Amino acid sequence: MALLKDIIGVVLLFVVALVARLLSVVRLIFPAGKKSVSGEIVLITGAGSGLGRGMALSFARLGATIVAWDINKEANEATVQMIRQEGGKAFGFVCDCSKREDIYRAAQEVKDSVGHVTILVNNAGIVSGRKFLDCPDDLIQKTMDINTNAHFWTTKAFLPHMVEQNHGHLVSIASAAGFAGTAGLADYCTSKFGAVGFADSMRHELRVQKLTGVHVTCVCPAFINTGMFTGAKVKEVETLEPDYVVQQIVDAVRRNQFWLVMPWKIAAASAIQGLVPLVVADAAADFIKQHQSMDNWVGRQGDKKDN
Repeated sequence: MALLKDIIGVVLLFVVALVARLLSVVRLIFPAGKKSVSGEIVLITGAGSGLGRGMALSFARLGATIVAWDINKEANEATVQMIRQEGGKAFGFVCDCSKREDIYRAAQEVKDSVGHVTILVNNAGIVSGRKFLDCPDDLIQKTMDINTNAHFWTTKAFLPHMVEQNHGHLVSIASAAGFAGTAGLADYCTSKFGAVGFADSMRHELRVQKLTGVHVTCVCPAFINTGMFTGAKVKEVETLEPDYVVQQIVDAVRRNQFWLVMPWKIAAASAIQGLVPLVVADAAADFIKQHQSMDNWVGRQGDKKDN
C-alpha cells in the first residue's frame, strides 16, 4: 500500500509539472499584455555596468525615472549621464551593497531627494570563482552579503510604501546557479539559491496578504556575456547576450511574470530535476560538463588568482 501511494504521488507530481510546462508554452505563444512603467521610480543596484546599465537605459527609454546604485562612482555616473543624454531622468547614488547600514543610508537619501521607489531591481552581484576550500572566509561572506543579504535590506527599505499603496514590483536577478549546485561555485550557488528562495517567499507573502498590486519577478539566466563569467562554459548551453537578457527582463517585469529562466534548456532541466533518479541527473550534468564549467574562468579581471 505504501509503495502504491508513492507511485501515485510520483505520477501526480509528474502530471503537475507537465501541466505547468504546457501552461508556460501557452504563455509564450499568447503572452500577457505589457503594463506601462512610465512615471515609475526604478532603483537598480549594480547599475554601473553589464545588465544593470542595460536595464537602466531600457527602463528610462520607457519613461521611468532611474535611481542608479553602484559602489563604483565613476561607472555609475556614466550610466546616469547616458540616460540624461537621451533625455531621460536618472539619479546616481554610491552604495556598498555588502553593508546593511550603507543600504539603509542610501535608501533614505533616495526617499528624501527622489521619492518612493516603485520598482526595485536587486541586480548587484559578485563571483569568487574558487573551489570552496580555496575561498577565503571574507570573500564567502561578501558573496552572501551582496548576492543574497542585500535583497533583504533593500526590500525592507522600499517595500513598506509599496504595500501601503498596493503598487510596486520586486525584481531579483538570481541565476540558473540558484537551481543546481556546481563544483567551483559553492558560495555563488548558495547565494543564488538564497536569492531564489527569498523571491519565491516574498511572492507567497504578498499573495497571502492579497496585495495584488505588488509583483515579484525572479530572473535565472545561465552565463551571460558581460565579462563576469569570461572563460566559463557549459557544453550544450549557449552563453547569453546582454541585450537579449535585458529585453527579456524588462518584458517579464512589464507582464508581471514571476519566473524568467534562460535559455529554455535550463528551464527544461529544472522542471525534471526532481523527477529523475540522482544517478541520471548526475550523468546529465557530466555530459554537459557542468562541473568543469569554471575550469577556464577568468572573470572581468582576466586573472583568476587576483579576483
